[in-house]
Amino acid sequence: MTPSTSDWKIKIFADGADKAGIMASSRNPLIKGFTTNPTLMRKAGIADYEAFAREIVALVPDRPISFEVFSDDFDEMAVQARKIATWGQNVYVKIPVTNTQGVSAVPLVKTLAGQGVQCNVTALFTLEQVEAVSGALADGPHCYISVFAGRIADSGRDPVPMMRKALEIMAPHPHQELIWASPREVLNIVQADEIGCHVITVTNDLLAKLGSIGKDLEKFSLETVQMFRNDAVAAGFSL
Repeated sequence: MTPSTSDWKIKIFADGADKAGIMASSRNPLIKGFTTNPTLMRKAGIADYEAFAREIVALVPDRPISFEVFSDDFDEMAVQARKIATWGQNVYVKIPVTNTQGVSAVPLVKTLAGQGVQCNVTALFTLEQVEAVSGALADGPHCYISVFAGRIADSGRDPVPMMRKALEIMAPHPHQELIWASPREVLNIVQADEIGCHVITVTNDLLAKLGSIGKDLEKFSLETVQMFRNDAVAAGFSL
């Protein structure tokens, strides 16, 4: 069966911190939300965290967008989380599943959810983490649980069975949505959609590949051959 983006039920969130990229993504009807993180913001050269975040919220006020706390101390994380939550009704606060010492953030997540903070708990890699976080968010507002399926695949493990199980764990809580984070290829979007995952985060370089969805493979083959030939000529190679 030839895949088609029109058949997808999964929501695509653009993942990045480049203002121009976010603006371009906001005009793409496939994009249903946005996520950022401190690493992406540093890469984009962001110096003023709050000023940048508020500018982006003003540019895309109609779709969910996540900004991450960056303290390693849970009390300070709580302060940052409550401040970030005031930046807009569409803002979700990303909380890492542990701090850098490996101490669980579940108690903090439970507290914030109880206070009405919309959370996006991030950097989950195990089903035990999913169970704990889902339980902590059970009585809170709408939220996201972000499992890094792409990095799980980098470890040589198939993430699909784990993501299926994560959906089962979260099923009793319809206000919780599972994010397939850090995809490595367009196929991951198809896989995530097939299992009923709610959201997948996609970077600009991966978004650029969506034009290949459903492409005729004979044509794709010919274009690849033509690319090799054109590059060889452009390089001036000779034998």
